[in-house]
This record gives sequence, structure tokens and C-alpha cells, in this order.
Amino acid sequence: MENLKNVKWIILDVDGVLTDGKIIYDSNGNEIKKFCVKDGYGIYIAQKYGINFAIISGRYSKIVEIRADELGIKEVIQNSKDKLEDYQSLKEKYKFKNEEVIYIGDDIPDIPLLKTVGFPITVPNSPDILKKIAVYTTRNEGGNGAVREVIDLVLEAKGVYAELK
Repeated sequence: MENLKNVKWIILDVDGVLTDGKIIYDSNGNEIKKFCVKDGYGIYIAQKYGINFAIISGRYSKIVEIRADELGIKEVIQNSKDKLEDYQSLKEKYKFKNEEVIYIGDDIPDIPLLKTVGFPITVPNSPDILKKIAVYTTRNEGGNGAVREVIDLVLEAKGVYAELK
């Protein structure tokens, strides 16, 4: 908990983290995703307290752009073929340190990035190999408050919630 107060960035995967990992297509072939409102509100609050957010996803979806825009997330990388390389580009651009970063991932393509950041986090339904790398596995599943759970831990460590009491 003590080290969480140094977090400046939370970087998120999408499918399985910001969503429940299910992809729904309507009869016209339009992709539909469900996002958790509590995750969104947590992102909104955290940004007010100086935490930056980015998305790095292996897939492309227009709805991710729309949701990120709603939440004020300016750094959105989709169709990532190498999440670690994309992370390194963000790191170079913003000059942050690995130990200032949380990454929340849920599957095999996330492993290199989870091994690099200061706070690798995963969700309960991720493969066991990720749980061995992660310093924390959320109680809530992706798309069901996992991101908010992590944000709450960070804001608690930073003393933000003590101010609200």
C-alpha cells in the first residue's frame, strides 16, 4: 500500500479488464462492448488527483475510442502488436518511471508489460501464469469493477479518501 502512493500512471488493457471480455455483434456486424460505470467514475476521480491513464489493446474497436474520449483518456493505442514496445513509447514521451506505473492485464500478450511495470495487476479469471507475475489480483472481474478496485487502493494510499471523511 505504501508504494501505491507513488503511482502516476494506470495503463489498461480493454477486453477482460475494462470489459468482461465478451464481444457481442449485432445482426449488422456492429461490435458491442459493456463498460462498468463505476470503473469510469473511478477514472474520472483519479484524474482529478493527478493520475494519468492510457489504454493499450491488442484489438481495435471504435467504441474504445468513444469510451476513452468520454473518460478523458488521451493515450489510446489499439491494434498493438507489441504492448511492451508501445509502453516504452509512452514512457519515452512522458518520462515516467516503471515504478510509477500500474498495468492491469488479463492474458498472455500482457506478460511482457506486466513483468516491466512497478505494479503488475491482473483479474481473477486470468490464466494462472499472470497471477504468478502480478503483485495483486483483483477481487472483482474485468468489466465488473476491477479497475475501480485498483483506483480505490491507489487513492486510499495517496490519502485522498481520508480527505473525504
